[in-house]
Order: sequence, then structure tokens, then C-alpha cells
Amino acid sequence: MNAVTQESMSRAVPSPELMCEIQQVLYREARLLDAERYDEWVTMLTEDLHYHMPGIETRYRRDKTDQVGDLKRMAYYNDSLEDLNRRLRRLKTGTAWSEDPATRYVHLIGNIEVEYTTNPQEYKVYSTFLAYRCRNERDQDTLYGNREDIWRRTSQGLQLARRLIVLKQNVLLSKNLNIYL
Repeated sequence: MNAVTQESMSRAVPSPELMCEIQQVLYREARLLDAERYDEWVTMLTEDLHYHMPGIETRYRRDKTDQVGDLKRMAYYNDSLEDLNRRLRRLKTGTAWSEDPATRYVHLIGNIEVEYTTNPQEYKVYSTFLAYRCRNERDQDTLYGNREDIWRRTSQGLQLARRLIVLKQNVLLSKNLNIYL
């Protein structure tokens, strides 16, 4: 597909029904993550999932290093579905001490924008997030950022196939990163 066609597809306005469907899926995902209902969340993910949150250094504008797209660079998450399942299984072992007592989460999702892709079964979805978490008595973190997703229509409904997360904090001050965004 040439660039003109791809550009015109990304500018096509999605139907109100599609927008509403995708918004509802994103809100449902946030609710499941807030409630730590990870077994249900995993059903929203495709087998070929790529969940990526690169570590981004503060650099001068003239430095054109690809900090987001270069998968060989440092990342907080650069996971497949199996990697995420491994992390989630660890939570169930009772040895994830940082999660006992349980963390409280709130995910707020906004600025949702949907674009068609060259694959009629996939949609590119942009969104912003604010994730708040409270751990133990006094630990509180607020994370802000952007997400760029690919949601795929499957026989199980819309499933997340790819997520790129870009945090806006220059320095991540959280003591750990046991949160999915």
C-alpha cells in the first residue's frame, strides 16, 4: 500500500459505533486492571502480543536517537504474552512481597483516537493515561503518558495485539513497576 493510501486511511473518520466499542473496551480494560482481575485482562490480549514501554532519556533536540522504536534499547517492558503471564504467575505465588498488602490502582484513560489500518481487522488506537497507585501506608505514584495500541478483531472480540507506552516523567521515581498501563 502506498503512503498516500495509508495516509488517507489514517484520516478516515471511524464510525460512532466503532469509537464507542473501542472506548468501552479501553474502559473495561482499565477497570479490570484497577481490580487486579488479571486472568480476565489476559483474555483481552492476543497470542502475539507485544507490550513495550521503553526507557526514555532526556536528550537535546538535535540528538535523533530512536529511543522509542529501537527495541534493543533499555525498556521497562518489552514483553510477549508469555512474559506477561510469567509476571502475573509470580503475583499468585505469595512471594511478590511488594504486592502484599495489595496495591490500590486507578487508571484514567482519555484522548482516545482511532485510526483504520491496512488490516481491516485491526485498529490503531491512541490514548493518554493517568495511573495512580497507593502502596503500603505512604507510597503513592502517579504515572502519566501516551499509549499507541493495535486492537485486533478476533472471535473473542477486540483484543490488544500491540501496546507502546511512553511515560512522561523524566525520572521514574517509583520503587517498583508492578503496574500495567
